[in-house]
Amino acid sequence: MSHNTFGHLFRVTTFGESHGPTIGCVIDGCPPRIPLTEPEIQQYLDKRRPGQSRFTTQRREPDAVRIVSGVMEDESGTRVTTGAPVALLIDNVDSRSKDYGEIKDRYRPGHADFTYDAKYGLRDYRGGGRSSARETAMRVAAGAVARKVIAHVRIRGALVQLGPHAIDRQRWSDAAIDENPFFCPDPHAAVAWETYLDEVRKRGSSCGAIVEVVAEGVPPGWGAPLYGKLDAELASAFMSINAVKGVEIGDGMAVAALEGETNADEMRHGGGETNGGAPEFLSNHAGGILGGISTGQAIIARFAVKPTSSILTPQRSVDRFGDEVDVRTKGRHDPCVGIRAVPVGEAMMAIVLADAFLRHRGQVGGGPPGWPFSRTPG
Repeated sequence: MSHNTFGHLFRVTTFGESHGPTIGCVIDGCPPRIPLTEPEIQQYLDKRRPGQSRFTTQRREPDAVRIVSGVMEDESGTRVTTGAPVALLIDNVDSRSKDYGEIKDRYRPGHADFTYDAKYGLRDYRGGGRSSARETAMRVAAGAVARKVIAHVRIRGALVQLGPHAIDRQRWSDAAIDENPFFCPDPHAAVAWETYLDEVRKRGSSCGAIVEVVAEGVPPGWGAPLYGKLDAELASAFMSINAVKGVEIGDGMAVAALEGETNADEMRHGGGETNGGAPEFLSNHAGGILGGISTGQAIIARFAVKPTSSILTPQRSVDRFGDEVDVRTKGRHDPCVGIRAVPVGEAMMAIVLADAFLRHRGQVGGGPPGWPFSRTPG
């Protein structure tokens, strides 16, 4: 199975299966002398960790990460990256493969069971193997390292819609995101979501969600034209997350209803030396990216997560022998996989931006990273 690596200069390769002994990742291209410890990675893994509320899978995984290469103590005793590949491992301690015995030969609707079997001639029925969302733990771990590379960038994700119920953006509170089990910025919506998801869960069903990820502090200039567009890289990153079926940058699909004078982000002279003379944008319909290159505004992206396909409601399907069957998936599953997709989305944003920063520095070099407006117009 190929295509387990993401990125160009900051390259992340993940490995391991949902019900195997270990999952892990190797980060190639991490710059040297960046302070890095396991607790700094663990804080992000703890956000994604299962079993923290009744609204996520009750699989009990501590997700305790180990750094096994690429880090050593420098002359001051600080653990820093060496420039060699950084390898991270997490042990699986609470897998229950017996839960999947009944669907060993049955294709679950909405899953990758059929397509994996069609491609490889076999599939790992124990929790989905590589197609399981368990793999995303290593993306979060790699994203924690990526954040250290671009420490000046602030990345924040939130759940902005659960099923058909969207937040009221007038009530947006960053503080609220950490105060409810949904990563919801609207405290009123979070209360209503509890009732809604309890009802969905008790029916043995599931629901979808929309996650929004914002990156602030990205200077203008990151990304490349045509085939290296920053928004294309982000779209690829988010679409690679399990269960994601749609991605928007900025206003996304809503721009189709706008007219030119509304959609265009007008500019005025920024003034002052604090922004290097960069222009001031009067709106941000573009989501911080124009022509595939960052504008210096906040980068805003959203992605839609489909309802969890593993549900208790019987569904019609076929088995690998061509016989028609009914499938009822047992085991421990998220009634809304979009909840734990929030830290995963943050991680993929960080990985893409760390890669964009290193590629930008490698091509143009010199001066503050990505700050071309510090140059005198010629």
